[in-house]
Amino acid sequence: MPGNPDDTLRDILKTTRVVAVVGVSPNPVRPSFYVARYLGLKGYRVIPVNPGHAGQEILGQRVYGSLAEIPKDARVDMVDIFRRSEAVPGIVEEALAELPDLRTVWMQIGVEHAEAAAKAEAAGLRVVQNRCPKIEYQRLFGELRMGGFATGVISSKL
Repeated sequence: MPGNPDDTLRDILKTTRVVAVVGVSPNPVRPSFYVARYLGLKGYRVIPVNPGHAGQEILGQRVYGSLAEIPKDARVDMVDIFRRSEAVPGIVEEALAELPDLRTVWMQIGVEHAEAAAKAEAAGLRVVQNRCPKIEYQRLFGELRMGGFATGVISSKL
């Protein structure tokens, strides 16, 4: 990320509207589920992508088996990848071919792929690796509390 990384992340999170979450799980204790839920609560349209659950619903949205199956009028502008790093090149290839409005490829914590990132950047996309949009949103917009949790509980106990 050229320039100030926080400015870039802030801009991505402010301008993104539709997020395809690749690898999202219907299991509410999985990080992919609660990140997708959080993004939905923050006003993003979340499109679940998981071939193992295609045709089902997660968070009230139809699950697609691939990025290619998402209707073009969905106008996906960010792909959030919850898959192993070795799966990233194929996801980036498909995203570049199938998502004409795509502006950002985001790889979750622990997910990195230098060659795929370079390819996405060469195509004019912004790329974030090894970070979580939920954590970055909370950190950059004042929601992150001590310990990394936004509990909403105020306590005077030490």
